[in-house]
Amino acid sequence: MISVPRLVIAAPSSGSGKTTVATGLMAAFAGRGLAVSPHKVGPDYIDPGYHALATGRPGRNLDPYLCGTEQIAPLFLHGAAGCELAVVEGVMGLFDGASGEGELASTAQVAKLLRAPVVLVVDASSQARSVAALVHGFASWDPLVRLGGVVLNKVGSPRHEEVLRAALDEAGVPVLGALHRAGILHVPSRHLGLVPAAERAAQAREWVAAAAAGVREGCDLEALLALARTAPALDDAPWQPPRPPGEPGTRHRHARPVIAVAGGAAFTFGYAEQSELLTAAGAQVVPFDPLADESLPERTAAVVLGGGFPELHAAELSANARLRAEIAAFRGPVAAECAGLLYLGREVDGVPMCGVLDTTATMTDRLTLGYREAVALGDSPLAAAGTRLRGHEFHRTRVEPAAGPSPAWGFTRPERRTEGFAARNVHASYLHVHWAGEPSLARRFVEGASKDASKGASRDE
Repeated sequence: MISVPRLVIAAPSSGSGKTTVATGLMAAFAGRGLAVSPHKVGPDYIDPGYHALATGRPGRNLDPYLCGTEQIAPLFLHGAAGCELAVVEGVMGLFDGASGEGELASTAQVAKLLRAPVVLVVDASSQARSVAALVHGFASWDPLVRLGGVVLNKVGSPRHEEVLRAALDEAGVPVLGALHRAGILHVPSRHLGLVPAAERAAQAREWVAAAAAGVREGCDLEALLALARTAPALDDAPWQPPRPPGEPGTRHRHARPVIAVAGGAAFTFGYAEQSELLTAAGAQVVPFDPLADESLPERTAAVVLGGGFPELHAAELSANARLRAEIAAFRGPVAAECAGLLYLGREVDGVPMCGVLDTTATMTDRLTLGYREAVALGDSPLAAAGTRLRGHEFHRTRVEPAAGPSPAWGFTRPERRTEGFAARNVHASYLHVHWAGEPSLARRFVEGASKDASKGASRDE
């Protein structure tokens, strides 16, 4: 049995202030000297970046759709190892999850899987006594979800706060905090949500510090910590990235293949477990920044190009012609998703990219968003033919053609279509995949990198 004090920060709907409250709580408790483990429900890549700034630990996602319900508690315990408190930010409204799948991937489901008390962040800006009816509905909808209290957000005045507190007192729901409208913190947003912390590091740190100050002033931290400590111990074992049998590597001096993983402001989307899986499978993971680095890391045997915003950094990426040429000539395994797909194409909005794929990408007004079920239609460096998994799409760009003669995936739900590009050394697709949900991806990718590294070592010798 493992005991980790924990809270799930939820809301009736998006836009209620979950991110401000959750991040502020993380930073406020970390400022007290507590080791705080940050988590986010769902496939969101952006909020965990702010969580990481608040706590000094990697922000980790908990997504039952992508990883399976049986993995949620183990992944949580893996991330929370050695911590004195865990704060889990929810997604959308408390009971909102994968479309048409009931409670699957909802904040409520994750709270139940973690047996964690829920703190409901309520936008009180346009209501008074009715807040009690709203909260009562959320508290009683699912008796297995334990609503431990409420944080009122966007409160108009001290008198408004009094009315709200009195109504909730009648309803028997503790008010654990109240944030006033005058002190509301705004995080810059754009076409895919908040601006990632990596793109505005100094301002992001200032915002996190301000969120912590607002939470310290408006919330009862002692009561919140006491509530977190009511969460029972979990009897699950912490998740561990699987290791291949025997010692990884070859007889050659470069035993662990170097896998270069793109980062920096243009490639900010990635799950923390991906690098852990690659390392456990026998790789040496080395980050690089396509905006700044003119060459791949020394001895690179494979490349991972994750998600992000290349369309916003197209000119700078294109200006790094030396790196583009090296990637175009690279013959080791390449795994690219979303931003990586665009970067490998010929151009983005008319700006030259690497030209590995014969595609063009353009920005559109249409948001493509949602969970997907997919099957690998052929062998690639990432997946063997027939591999079935779940992923997530999230983009406003369009790539033409959408699929090559050897598509990466065949989507089976919610619609049937082919997508992406698969070849001997390249797997490129819009589909975001949480590799903890399908660890064979890391194992296969490292095996391919090891073979290439061995060939390179043989040539060196």
